[in-house]
Amino acid sequence: MQSAAREAVPGWMLDERVTAGRENLDADHVARYDAKEDASAASEVALLQSFGLQPASTVIEFGPGTGQFTIAVAPECGHVIAVDPSPVMRAQLRAKCAATDVTNVTIVDAGFLSYEHVEPPANFVYSRYALHHLPDFWKAVALTNLRGMVRTGGVLRLWDVVYHFEVGDAAARIEAWCATGGADVTAEWLRTEMEEHVRDEHSTFTWLLEPMMERTGFEIERVEYSADGFSAQYVARAV
Repeated sequence: MQSAAREAVPGWMLDERVTAGRENLDADHVARYDAKEDASAASEVALLQSFGLQPASTVIEFGPGTGQFTIAVAPECGHVIAVDPSPVMRAQLRAKCAATDVTNVTIVDAGFLSYEHVEPPANFVYSRYALHHLPDFWKAVALTNLRGMVRTGGVLRLWDVVYHFEVGDAAARIEAWCATGGADVTAEWLRTEMEEHVRDEHSTFTWLLEPMMERTGFEIERVEYSADGFSAQYVARAV
């Protein structure tokens, strides 16, 4: 069987390519991405193995980007379905698969909302720094979709920009975070890129996201919050 994006799109549906993030559609940004961002792929694969990843497992990855995790997990499982709305990112991932002789990765032009899983339920759903591209209403729809494609007892690994500070502290905390960005292209991340994230993308608070995960059929088993208050790493079980 195959996996595909839905063909009929109602007029009220969010366009996931539009919300994918300007930089993720920019070839220059994508070409520099691996030098800017380390996905901790080896440790992420090891984490999934500790939660039952096996050679026969199916992993659905949303927002694989340049494929750091995709390429690392593919040799350790049976099938990876890599779902990304960015044509630039998909092209980069296809090139990496070809260069590394990875043959068990299916690359799909879709997103959290438009991907339709028609294969048996997956063992794992994985997403790192992608869900924040959706407003909160659509996050809930996306999480409901994810629950529908993973088997009961399966695992959702979600790592994203999630705010865990008081709302009243937001201005000061966000200004301090953006101040860590650089002023020119030699910087790992530009201040303007960090400002763009806060202004134009849809990161949310832990006290909104976590009940949303539970309401849509996931039980959070493990969570790690970053010291700076700007990211969270979840392992949740489909119940």
